[in-house]
Amino acid sequence: MKNVVLIGMPGVGKSTLGVLLAKALGYRFLDTDLVIQAQEGRLLREIIDQEGIDGFLAIEGRACAQLQADRSVIATGGSVIYEPEAMAHLKTLGPVVYLKLGRNALAKRLGSLKKRGVVLRPGQTFKDLYQERAPLYQQYADITVDCGGQDIPHALALTLQRLREAEK
Repeated sequence: MKNVVLIGMPGVGKSTLGVLLAKALGYRFLDTDLVIQAQEGRLLREIIDQEGIDGFLAIEGRACAQLQADRSVIATGGSVIYEPEAMAHLKTLGPVVYLKLGRNALAKRLGSLKKRGVVLRPGQTFKDLYQERAPLYQQYADITVDCGGQDIPHALALTLQRLREAEK
């Protein structure tokens, strides 16, 4: 497998699990949020504040659609699933793994949505966002790993197992 692409809601553990997964596979770790911030010279929340949600999504989509990687675990921003061109490109890079966690567990982990650079439209609640995104994550996923009730070591072991099963 060339790369592994992680998708899922903010706070699910894409970055945390991604670093450990990269170590376990002997791959590099790549966080698309950091790629975007480096390309733009701004924090995600600054991009959203200055460009608006649609502007941010366009920037994220462009960055992910042009991403080049080899032997990397790629943690994506939670909103990348709104950009079909970006998702089509990411799927060519390697299997897309949806890290799934229930809404209530995620809400406890997240804290301030604005500080995390979470894309919420005016009047949209976290519940609305979760219900909107969950089907899109499922649509793009080659593999789904339910992280509910799992600590990081168990989620890592389960992800590695699912990746091995998918390679067969």
